[in-house]
Amino acid sequence: MKHVRLIAGAAMLAAALNGPARADDLIKMTIGQRGNWDTAITELGTKAGIFKKHGLTLEMIYTSGSGETLQPVISGSVDFGLAVGTLGAMAAYSKGAPVRIIGAQATGAADYWYAKNPAIKTLQDIGDRTIAFSSNGSSTQSVVRAFISEFKLTAKPQATGNPATTLTTVMTDQVDVGWASPPFGLKEIEEGKIHIVAKATDATLVRGQTIRTVVVNTAFLEKHKDIVDRFMKAYRETIDYMYSDNPQVIKDYAEFVKVPEPMAKRVRDEFFPKSIVDPDKIVGLESLMQEAVNLKFIPTPLTKAQTDELIQIPPRK
Repeated sequence: MKHVRLIAGAAMLAAALNGPARADDLIKMTIGQRGNWDTAITELGTKAGIFKKHGLTLEMIYTSGSGETLQPVISGSVDFGLAVGTLGAMAAYSKGAPVRIIGAQATGAADYWYAKNPAIKTLQDIGDRTIAFSSNGSSTQSVVRAFISEFKLTAKPQATGNPATTLTTVMTDQVDVGWASPPFGLKEIEEGKIHIVAKATDATLVRGQTIRTVVVNTAFLEKHKDIVDRFMKAYRETIDYMYSDNPQVIKDYAEFVKVPEPMAKRVRDEFFPKSIVDPDKIVGLESLMQEAVNLKFIPTPLTKAQTDELIQIPPRK
């Protein structure tokens, strides 16, 4: 009987050890601009099994811009928002919205502005014509505002949504100067259908600024800090993987955005240095706040206490 009990106990222990694994934690998120290299981090990390390794399953919903990305986070219908304009996040927080910044998403930018009209070669050539940005509160709107301010432009800003819809509006003469982020538009540039007029970094304010962020709903952060910490750990690990010598990441990205592998590699190597997607620090905070005030995103600069409350980036471990 003692021998039987020992066998039964061993069987029960084996069953416990080999039973159903603990289910992954689900994170629902909105992501601005499907297909950009810097917004493909969660997609490529999921494909590589990195987020699953950290016990996470991601439900990803892509949007046409920062405003569309941020609102579901504020309402609590999703947990995270990726590629949210920094000024938009500040504005929402200053109005009491339940949103916190848990990482930098893009410092500097690879976004560019282009035209079909051969007469528009530089920003100064735009005159009273229209210039595109994605959506209200987005980083592309901030860049366009910076163009207008720094270069004393009289151009008319116009929201056009994502790069694909923007290209359509340019090619059908609904807007004069469109915006895109590689790989979007590279094929059309190579074919001579459009040409680059300006890059985001032509605006002094954009250089060295964190223009887009990763945000989380405040209630989710308070209830699930462990999940947030694991997400950021997996996010960082994915970035390291994306800049490694592993050829699979380029294969996966090329498949994701439906471009040839050489173009996918060009997007990473020529347009997106790793420093752009460094998530660990919000850079240029003082100038960002001053810009937010000047553009009436916030009434006054945030205090240190407010900044500390808004920006809660989990430390590397």
